[in-house]
Amino acid sequence: MKEFDFVVVGSGIAGLSFALKAAEHGSVALITKRKGADSNTAWAQGGIACVTSDEDSIELHVRDTLEAGAGLCDENVVRTIISEGPQAVRELMEIGVQFDEREISGHRELDLGREGGHSKRRVLHVRDVTGREIENALLAALRKAPHVELLENHTAIDLITAAKLGFATEDRCLGLYVLDEKSGQVEAVRSDRVTLATGGCGKVYLYTTNPTVATGDGVAMAWRAGAVIANMEFIQFHPTCLFHPQERSFLISEAVRGEGGVLRNAQREDFVRKYDLRGSLAPRDIVARAIDAELKRSGAQCAYLDVTQQPEPFLRERFPHIFETCLRLGIDMSRQPIPVVPAAHYQCGGIKTDVNGATTLRGLYAIGEVACTGLHGANRLASNSLLEGVVVAPRACAALLREFPREQNHRIELPDWVSGDVQDVDELVVIYHNWDEIRRLMWDYVGIVRTDKRLQRAAARLRNLQREIHDFYWNFKVSVDLLELRNLATVAALIVDSALLRKESRGLHFNLDYPRTDDVNFRHDTQLSRW
Repeated sequence: MKEFDFVVVGSGIAGLSFALKAAEHGSVALITKRKGADSNTAWAQGGIACVTSDEDSIELHVRDTLEAGAGLCDENVVRTIISEGPQAVRELMEIGVQFDEREISGHRELDLGREGGHSKRRVLHVRDVTGREIENALLAALRKAPHVELLENHTAIDLITAAKLGFATEDRCLGLYVLDEKSGQVEAVRSDRVTLATGGCGKVYLYTTNPTVATGDGVAMAWRAGAVIANMEFIQFHPTCLFHPQERSFLISEAVRGEGGVLRNAQREDFVRKYDLRGSLAPRDIVARAIDAELKRSGAQCAYLDVTQQPEPFLRERFPHIFETCLRLGIDMSRQPIPVVPAAHYQCGGIKTDVNGATTLRGLYAIGEVACTGLHGANRLASNSLLEGVVVAPRACAALLREFPREQNHRIELPDWVSGDVQDVDELVVIYHNWDEIRRLMWDYVGIVRTDKRLQRAAARLRNLQREIHDFYWNFKVSVDLLELRNLATVAALIVDSALLRKESRGLHFNLDYPRTDDVNFRHDTQLSRW
């Protein structure tokens, strides 16, 4: 058994920020199932939304966030996170993140971008690779920090709770079991302070902008441990994923539309204005549904993002990664529109927490995309996600220290992992088949536009799949592929069950059987718990 003062699972902006703070107070294990830099954060292009301009205000950012959230944001949480954003951004700059600047009237100032749903330019960015630059800066700082053990290629399996060990006292989290991928051994990791920062679940869908690590692990583990899960029906589909056979998960940042990009149909019409007067800069839920409706109406395979009014030198400088990727695929975005389609992008629900990341299970915290703090409501405002991660992380560290002061030493021995009479997984084709089936049925039945009949079909098939996977899990030696499949099936079922409970259309959840918003009966979170 390994023992640490703090354990954090996940190495994106939330997990790394938490580990840096926690390292000031004790030993930290940072568990990540791939390399440290493999996270959703590293794929984030647009930037981090934060009030830094005299032309902007906290009130305006709060208003934009509440409007995008379609009535389900927690206003107190929104105000807290947005108000503490400037200090968090300053701390990122202090560790080496160099946000883009521009020269105005002889002096330098931050070059702020604008994205859908924002009434002002407030998105700080590093060209179009903001997430990667933040990730690298945080990792560099973490590698210099004392008392931190970075456990790469380690996959969290399940949380260990007092209830599972048969304790009669209040249930709480005591640690977790972790698979060392290189050795194949499962280790027990003990801590009073466990934080999940595992990101989202985009790989539950056939088409996604997320990396392969986004398999919903944190939500699934918390669900199995008995924590409350909230608002999983609200899956954000990014309107502009590149439509190309060689790059199925490449995101075309919303910042391209912020710099004048216009969505057009095959006839080159600015069709989004038929659905919302804000056109291509409307919030993501509206734009994604507009594209979906236009493609179904016309039978076209994709829409087109036209930014050809901008000169080539500007596009090369502002969007170097997007420009070069498109050019490599034969698309010159300065001369021709970019073919795009919506794809699963962000999980707005997750493990229910307060503004400090505290879940309903004592000793377990969740931060970043895996958590449902109340900031995003029914639809995340663009670029608020990185802000949430970097603000809530230090709050979670402080709250855990209050809940479990360092001088308290709860010495509890955790039992070794028992695998029983198992075999090595020699039928990987079964795992891959089930994985593919889950992703296809979620795309076909639980996509941008839903119906009760589609959702019920998905629920029925998922019940059968979960039984198959459960039998497979207990009869074979655990592997990363098997663990991810198990988690994907769990998260898919949570999304479907949550969607079936919401008999209205709100934000990212649009049901043709209930096309109107019902504030009387459904202006509340959808909450699920095993008990």
